Amino acid sequence: MRTLAHLTTRHPKSVMALWLLVLVAVIGTWQTVGSSYSTNFSLSGTDSQTANDLLQHAFPQQAGDSDQIVLRARTGSLTRGADKSSTQAMLKRVTALPHVASVSSPYAKGGSDQISRDGKIAFATVLFDQSATKLTTASITRVVTSAERSRSDALQVEFGGSAFESIESSGTLSTTGIGLAAAVIVLLFTFGSITAMGLPIVTALFGLGTGIGLVGLSSYVIDMNSIALEVAAMIGLGVGIDYALFILTRFREDYQKNGGNNREAIVQAMDTSGRAVIFAGFTVVIALLGMFLLGVAFLHGLALASALAVFLVLIASITLLPALLVHAGPRVAGTGVFARLLSRRTATRRPRPSFWTRWVSVIQRHSKVSVVVPAVALLALSAPILGIHLGNSDAGNNASSTSSRKAYDLLATGFGPGFNGPLQIVTHQRANTPASATVALREKIASTPGIATVGAGRRSADGSIVVLSAYPTTAPQSTATTSLVHHLRKTVIPPLAASSHATIYVAGATATAIDFSSVLSSKLWLFIGVVVALSALLLLVVFRSLLIPLQAAVSNLLTIGASLGIVVLAFQHGWFPGVTPGPIEAFVPVMMFAIVFGLSMDYEVFLVSRIHEEWKNEGESSDAIRTGVGATGRVITAAATVMIVVFGSFILGGSRVLEEFGLGLATAVLLDAFVIRMVLVPAALELFGDRTWRLPHWLDRTLPHISIDGPKDEPAEVPETRVPVAAPS
Repeated sequence: MRTLAHLTTRHPKSVMALWLLVLVAVIGTWQTVGSSYSTNFSLSGTDSQTANDLLQHAFPQQAGDSDQIVLRARTGSLTRGADKSSTQAMLKRVTALPHVASVSSPYAKGGSDQISRDGKIAFATVLFDQSATKLTTASITRVVTSAERSRSDALQVEFGGSAFESIESSGTLSTTGIGLAAAVIVLLFTFGSITAMGLPIVTALFGLGTGIGLVGLSSYVIDMNSIALEVAAMIGLGVGIDYALFILTRFREDYQKNGGNNREAIVQAMDTSGRAVIFAGFTVVIALLGMFLLGVAFLHGLALASALAVFLVLIASITLLPALLVHAGPRVAGTGVFARLLSRRTATRRPRPSFWTRWVSVIQRHSKVSVVVPAVALLALSAPILGIHLGNSDAGNNASSTSSRKAYDLLATGFGPGFNGPLQIVTHQRANTPASATVALREKIASTPGIATVGAGRRSADGSIVVLSAYPTTAPQSTATTSLVHHLRKTVIPPLAASSHATIYVAGATATAIDFSSVLSSKLWLFIGVVVALSALLLLVVFRSLLIPLQAAVSNLLTIGASLGIVVLAFQHGWFPGVTPGPIEAFVPVMMFAIVFGLSMDYEVFLVSRIHEEWKNEGESSDAIRTGVGATGRVITAAATVMIVVFGSFILGGSRVLEEFGLGLATAVLLDAFVIRMVLVPAALELFGDRTWRLPHWLDRTLPHISIDGPKDEPAEVPETRVPVAAPS
């Protein structure tokens, strides 16, 4: 690490120029070639995936996205008069548009089920020739524009489905900009210097800008949903500022201690906090890439995008930041305008222990209570996850002003909520199977409790594939719909399949979401076990302790459990203002675990590495805890505050998924930094005492030696003239 620090401080202009060149090249290339986002819900071995593969083979021109145009007659009736004529003309125009494979009209033969009993509400199904993620905005907009020409005071026209939802604009402000502005304020108060505030921001933006550009380009290599870019920006901005903040704080401390030797302070900071940053950063990357173990294609893009963002801001922190400090070091080491104003206020006061030193002394005196109370509180907050309902929230959770929400409400009013998520009953049979088998299947499915109606079927050209649309009585996100799908698969369909010598599948968007949740749930514990075990092994090697890995695993799981419990209360039970109760998106717990576990390890490493460093120097456990928390408490809580405001700003993102992530991550950082690291961990280490750092001799000899404390008191390679140091702020 010292070698890298010396290299960057000897050639700062070259390092800065290289970063600028890379940033411009990556962003320029990305802006030139664009992105190729797509959503891959491929779930090998599931009913829904097998059925989708059959449909794509049997109906290649009709294998795209299926959406709805929903109509309501405000005064007359859709079954006669001007409203009927206007609707028929509109559907004819839409059918002729590019990328529209077919339109299922309520006025076609067998389409009477698409008109409500009172004749006021009807829907037409628009089948595109591509999935929603591959359709261009222009092709979707053409359909909307053409249909809206029929909208009038007498006729309401709304649009539902994935394709139409993709072009709806939330109209919200840039959440990244809001988070960045809030981070600037926090850093200004933390450092008391405009220059010191600017360095973490600049470092993070260089790393994040390069990372985001690579994420966009990576969309050509791996299936990646567009939300991956937003999640990567949220995580990268938060950790990027944090990593630079930790190094910068240690630099200021070393600068004050050595009397103003700028280069020596940079090298020493990189050799201590820089090592901790590398360890913490790679732990986050490992946790994120661990999602590949789940074998779910949808998560691969999210994992890679987030890992790229974290890796690039990490590299920026250990290369660009020291280069910037070569020129800006003396100005950020306590000599800024705000720092001088603050120092004047404290110059006449008698020196006294810092707040965090006094705080940890209280925790040490009441260590048992300080372990039990937070642990019980966090377990109580974790309790709601026992009743978590994983799934995909439907359009009923969209803003009431959106067309997709209006379409959802109209369908629910006219036909029932299940019409917003029809099931597809796909039969793979012998080509000469008589039509009576399909009639029997339709009648049996229609008579199943929980099914409102079954639509007319489609048969492939060779007769081997038959598709029926079955409409549940309950909403797509309802637990009753999930139970219905399981009942069909386990009880209703097997006897029918056996008697007709066919294979019958339950598919469609709703069934796919159910299968997606099931697959993730079945593999989640493997993922958690691997990530926790690997992180514990790394901590064991670094700190030469059996208790530190155990404490870290338990405390990190408490943080994750409590934050996810709060997300369940807010979004599943509707405790959050303006939220419609609904399921938690199935991939959110997995992503939250990877991100929160990685971030928790950040604070664990920063705190425990400083305590370990003091213990190695002094050899007394209680004093090491007091000194370690006193030295890192302010910077950990300041870094956490930056994270909280960055993540919290995504609650304003206008997307339920981003809102879940924003609330969950902001809550997790708050609990982890202020409750776990500043209360529970110091208290637990106080109870452990010197036993914390004991390791069996045979194990100590077996494990490799990796140090994140750095060599002690090694001078900088090149001495330099010392700059007078102002009073510390």
